[in-house]
Amino acid sequence: MAETVNVHEAKTHLSRLLARVESGEEIIIARGGRPIARLQRLEGRARKRTPGNDRIVIHPDFDDPIPEWDPDYMHPDDPMRESTT
Repeated sequence: MAETVNVHEAKTHLSRLLARVESGEEIIIARGGRPIARLQRLEGRARKRTPGNDRIVIHPDFDDPIPEWDPDYMHPDDPMRESTT
């Protein structure tokens, strides 16, 4: 069964409570005798990131010059089209 501690005690002894949680205990934190939170150990750890697994695609034309901006090629409903006329 989980032990219940009040908020003040939890703030004062957080490191001790976390050590107990790491060993498998469950702690309930209460405010005014009413349970509001549960401290419990997380099962499993986050997987370690392996560098180099991201897929990056660089297209052959990535450094081509940008064509001159032409409002005639904009969509007729684009609100930026009105600001160019």
